[in-house]
Amino acid sequence: MKKIGLIGGTTPESTCYYYRNYIRLSREKFGPFTFPELIIYSINFDEFKNNPRGWEGRKEILIKAAKALEKAGAEIIALTANTPHIVFPEVQKAVNVPMVSIIDALIEEMKRRGVKKVLLLGTKTTMTADFYKNALREAGFEVITPNEEEIDEIDRIIFEELAFENLKSKSYLINLVKRYAQEKGVEGVILGCTELPLAIKQGDVPVEVFDTAEIHMRKLIELAAE
Repeated sequence: MKKIGLIGGTTPESTCYYYRNYIRLSREKFGPFTFPELIIYSINFDEFKNNPRGWEGRKEILIKAAKALEKAGAEIIALTANTPHIVFPEVQKAVNVPMVSIIDALIEEMKRRGVKKVLLLGTKTTMTADFYKNALREAGFEVITPNEEEIDEIDRIIFEELAFENLKSKSYLINLVKRYAQEKGVEGVILGCTELPLAIKQGDVPVEVFDTAEIHMRKLIELAAE
């Protein structure tokens, strides 16, 4: 099996969620004691989030991590968060091993489930920038995002609550998805931040739930097994 390399720490909680999925999905596929080899490079999130050079500085941190994983023998590399995919193409170009995009894995799964109109939740950057929405629209999906006030509140919940496993706003998030299903006719919700699955699960809302972290980890394990 191929060795998987994860760039983690964005945030540490989402990295833990990836690892828990790694254990569960490996056992589902291979049995109780078989796991693809895995290397995690956990970055300093404060240095990343508050980088004075913005995305240029963050990109350099991710490239450094990717190169370290490549040097350590990783044969597949992934970012354990959605928002950093804003610089995914540049990070991929900096290494000589394949990287697996969370957006590509998501699109593949959305096509498999047959949804067309989706609500995108995530950090403020993910919900407002073009990199994520454009990729989905180019793949043929209709993408709805919350209003400005809701975007700010979701971003706050992610960084002030979910990043610390605080689920006190779970009902707010669930009710928001229910309302968009009723008023806008969305068929699915994209948990476009890898902290959001801590609060929203399949069955909590009356639409398909796309847990991007689980979808991504499942794809990595599938590729590792080839």
